[in-house]
Amino acid sequence: MNDANNGSKLYLYSITTVAILGGLLFGYDTAVISGAEKGLEAFFLQATDFQYDKVMHGITSSSALIGCVLGGALSGIFASRLGRRNSLRLASVLFFLSALGSYYPEFLFFNYGEPNMELLIAFNLYRVLGGIGVGLASAVCPMYIAEIAPSNIRGTLVSCNQFAIIFGMLVVYFVNFLIMGGHTNPIIDKSVDGILSVNPASDMWSVQTGWRYMFGSEAFPAALFGFLLFFVPKTPRYLVLVHQDEKAYSILEKVNGASKAKEILAEIKATSKEKTEKLFSYGVAVIVIGILLSVFQQAIGINAVLYYAPRIFENAGAEGGGMMQTVIMGIVNIVFTLVAIFTVDRFGRKPLLIVGSIGMAIGAFAVAMCDSMGIKGIVPVVSVIVYAAFFMMSWGPICWVLISEIFPNTIRGKAVAIAVAFQWIFNYIISSTFPALYDFSPMFAYSLYGIICVAAAIFVWRWVPETKGKTLEDMSKLWKKNK
Repeated sequence: MNDANNGSKLYLYSITTVAILGGLLFGYDTAVISGAEKGLEAFFLQATDFQYDKVMHGITSSSALIGCVLGGALSGIFASRLGRRNSLRLASVLFFLSALGSYYPEFLFFNYGEPNMELLIAFNLYRVLGGIGVGLASAVCPMYIAEIAPSNIRGTLVSCNQFAIIFGMLVVYFVNFLIMGGHTNPIIDKSVDGILSVNPASDMWSVQTGWRYMFGSEAFPAALFGFLLFFVPKTPRYLVLVHQDEKAYSILEKVNGASKAKEILAEIKATSKEKTEKLFSYGVAVIVIGILLSVFQQAIGINAVLYYAPRIFENAGAEGGGMMQTVIMGIVNIVFTLVAIFTVDRFGRKPLLIVGSIGMAIGAFAVAMCDSMGIKGIVPVVSVIVYAAFFMMSWGPICWVLISEIFPNTIRGKAVAIAVAFQWIFNYIISSTFPALYDFSPMFAYSLYGIICVAAAIFVWRWVPETKGKTLEDMSKLWKKNK
């Protein structure tokens, strides 16, 4: 129902729901590798023209993140030139093409089921293509929601994007679990000289077929996202930038009600000069803080857990190859993301980030201790889940909320692009180095992540401003004052 004072909540929630499907695909695309990576590793271990090793597997498992860096870095250009909505449409096409290409990388050029170096390159290129879509969606989805939502519920609605990311991860964990069915992951042997090979007793279904179905399954939500994007509007802040004030007012009126729409439109027009404003017009601090928020979100190591969860749980003594424990972790992650959604506009951004950092540090140090003492079973499994859960109620959603909020209107597109690019660069560094680091010493890996968690808490406490309750237009005043 729409009225002069409040606008239509149904309209707002409908377009927000469509936008956060981009977050769901973000989670789906980045986590699909968790179930597929072991079968994929075994598939390329059968190549006869090169020796597939852990370094190559780390790069292959993380290759989508190269695309994420590109997509994130280019998101500001796309968001400004194409608009927020059309950038999301482009992302949906990239998701769809990547899903089909990763399912059938032999398309046109190679013989089906015959691994070689050229096929490995083709597979990675398809994953990079999907990564560009993820990079675009990761920057533009929260930007779209932040520019549509009223300030009093903006944090909650942007946090819903993180909920969609985690829900996408849970969906793909469950889809991977269903695809595996009664099959098991291959057994990979390591010789005394470090050469990897597939044990002849392995279940070969996941090696030849299972990983393909997992990647291909993403085509369905990608197609749905692209279709629904034909029914959402451009954001009012983008419309003002391209001098379509009447259309901007019409959307603001539907969302906020007529009495607030004129006031918000005037504020937007007073602060929107995105095409001419220089990046450092508000000083260096705002850019550095945005970058460091992104760096810390990845450097605390969460994606090493999310991408390799079944393998980690299996090594910790979990039964059944760790797939069921991964689904359980996904459910816990959903619950703790809801905690963030329902508290971010009540308690603020900073308290949640600090509490989350401390909780993650405790979980990471507990995993490291279990490894050093040779403890297997429930304790290390629960410690990993605790580590992930505290991320989901803090750095997972809140980092995206802050990145979508703290930059003034005049530099938001460019500044968000830089912050998101750094996020994906560090995501790639952490994820691609994790297999070798974990193989060297799980204790060292998790101790390192625990130390970074402590550093993250100190950074937030000392330098990150609280944005709860402030309008996007207030950011200009905040940073001009601190310049």
